Amino acid sequence: MIHGLKLFDDRERQFWVLHTGGWVGFALIYYLGSFLHDMRSIWLFVILLNAYAGWLITIPLRYVFRKLWRLQTWQMILAALVCSYLVGVIWAVIKNINYWEIYKHGYRPDEWIFYFSNSVNSFLVIVCWSVLYFGIKYYQLLQQEKQNALKASTMAHQAHLKMLRYQLNPHFLFNTLNAISTLVLIKENDTANAMVSRLSDFLRYSLDKDPIKKVPLEQEIQAIEMYLDIEKVRFEDRLTVSWDVAGEACEALVPSLILQPIIENAIKYAIAKTEQGGQISISAKAFGRDLLIEVTDNGPGADISNGQLQRHGGVGLSNIRERLQSLYGSNFSFVIAHNAPSGVKVSIRIPYQVGQDANQD
Repeated sequence: MIHGLKLFDDRERQFWVLHTGGWVGFALIYYLGSFLHDMRSIWLFVILLNAYAGWLITIPLRYVFRKLWRLQTWQMILAALVCSYLVGVIWAVIKNINYWEIYKHGYRPDEWIFYFSNSVNSFLVIVCWSVLYFGIKYYQLLQQEKQNALKASTMAHQAHLKMLRYQLNPHFLFNTLNAISTLVLIKENDTANAMVSRLSDFLRYSLDKDPIKKVPLEQEIQAIEMYLDIEKVRFEDRLTVSWDVAGEACEALVPSLILQPIIENAIKYAIAKTEQGGQISISAKAFGRDLLIEVTDNGPGADISNGQLQRHGGVGLSNIRERLQSLYGSNFSFVIAHNAPSGVKVSIRIPYQVGQDANQD
């Protein structure tokens, strides 16, 4: 089966298979139509000779039609008809020679013009061959254009996702490097070194993961824990994190680093805004065919309207929505709401996928 697919992926082989198959089909139809005419072996031999002659003289048409392909449509059609007629006349002469010299045992007609008899029928057969050739050629061209368009769309899709992912990292890097700089200024070098080490581990993970591909939620949690280790150096006891992740949710596939900007946003506007700090809660569970993820904080809250956070200057949360839309189309939800009794709740719903399911997107 695979060998057959490779055969038809090669246009050169495809031509010879279709070309030969077409003329074999012509000989078979010619033979079946001769049941009421003559079933002698000599007649079968003539049929095979005629089919072989047709197979042979239409080969040059392929190379002529390649040249005609560059002409305007009406010019190409007119030139193709002229070429088909000339080849049809030549084929008619060959067929009649076979008929008179082989089948009739050397009997010759009184007029040489009879050698051109049935040239109209021969012309129609060659026209059918030409129509099939151009039809297949146009089909191949259409398929190639579709593949090129799909490839261009895929490349644009991937570039868009990578652009969105790379917009997130500078925002996080700015905060972390600023914190490290502060630690160095106040002479807490050991803490600064520990933070640099954790930052190195987190960046290594984030750069190794292709934003086009999805990762198990379990890996995403490990990345978030590395990120939180960095933030806990900054906030110490002011930052509390709780996890509630169901077992089946750990295997679910999610976009890489999709939660980091949400948690970063909670730290910036909830933990950092209150003197006593606060808590971030992360939960995930499978529900039917969906994966539900929630990130909540108990901070002072925010201005929320129609499920959107009304803040200016941030790109993290808006980029999450764009990434989800690029990956899942309309089959997702991303909602920001007030948390009870205080704070912000971010809810994500995406298709529940594990293992090979992601390859079907």
